[in-house]
Amino acid sequence: MDLRIVNYGAGNIKSIQFAFQRLGFNAVLTSDADEILKADKVIFPGVGEASSAMKMLKKSGLDGLIPELKQPVLGICLGMQLMCNYTEEGDTNGLGIFHTDVKRFSNNVKVPQMGWNTVKNLKSDLFKNIEEGDYMYLVHSYYAENCKESIATSDYEIEYASALENDNFFGVQFHPEKSGKTGEQLLKNFLKL
Repeated sequence: MDLRIVNYGAGNIKSIQFAFQRLGFNAVLTSDADEILKADKVIFPGVGEASSAMKMLKKSGLDGLIPELKQPVLGICLGMQLMCNYTEEGDTNGLGIFHTDVKRFSNNVKVPQMGWNTVKNLKSDLFKNIEEGDYMYLVHSYYAENCKESIATSDYEIEYASALENDNFFGVQFHPEKSGKTGEQLLKNFLKL
């Protein structure tokens, strides 16, 4: 299987590559549009600040490529948030793949949310063999608002979308590569899509 990780300078790439290696797959890091287009599956990671990340995407032309992809695409953390319409972080327009906005948690809770939280309201083959209430690992100050494309939710101050799906596009707020056996199961499910 030809796996590609989108390289635009905003990602915790090594841990994602190691997670796929443990499953027996080599995920190649690239910013080459042709390589990404030819891939069987694409991973769109992201760690950092939204407006800077979007500038890097635009500079490389990947902002136009990603929404046109036809194969399964998995956005992780900031990658998922950039796939939404808009994020309050840096007052940034996203790629418009998921029709929801990204907001900041209030100062009534510890920000960022860092650690394990449960996922519930699971609605997709992405969550096959994952149970309601299983734990995933998260580190984030911003969240995607719940919407009709939500395929999992979590609670932290409010209920928010911890996973989204629209056609061939999937997004998860949590880090499956750091979420033990449950995260590994989700990556296996993504590879089978």
